[in-house]
Amino acid sequence: MNGTLNKVMLIGHLGDDVKMHYFDGGNCIGRFQLATNEIYINKTTNEKITSTEWHNLVVRNKAAEICEKYLSKGDKIYIEGRIKSRQWQSEDGTTKYTTEIQVTEFTFLTTKKETTIQKPNTDSESAKNTNFDATNEDLPINDLPF
Repeated sequence: MNGTLNKVMLIGHLGDDVKMHYFDGGNCIGRFQLATNEIYINKTTNEKITSTEWHNLVVRNKAAEICEKYLSKGDKIYIEGRIKSRQWQSEDGTTKYTTEIQVTEFTFLTTKKETTIQKPNTDSESAKNTNFDATNEDLPINDLPF
């Protein structure tokens, strides 16, 4: 295989709200951190250990505006993107390095705004849908509606 691949897929929770940066040409970027967790049992102490890895994410233009509008700290998201490293000079003259995930695709898994809006509806719908068998007891098994 002659090609290379730079692809990242993550599912995690936002560590903070999306921070937006706007540029003169009308373009913008959004930055936020994503936490992914690994949970395991320490075999010697039988203790449950949670290890958190933080990822710096960058979204651009319309995608950034969508993320800013719908996402907030704690929300769960699936992202796809690529790893990009960059460096810059800080104000004190030292060279700084960072590694970021340039997001190309994303799917909101849970959002706080969505959860608070849908929660009352979900409860009433689940109550409605619990009576499947009771309403059809009088019908013969082979009675098709068409």
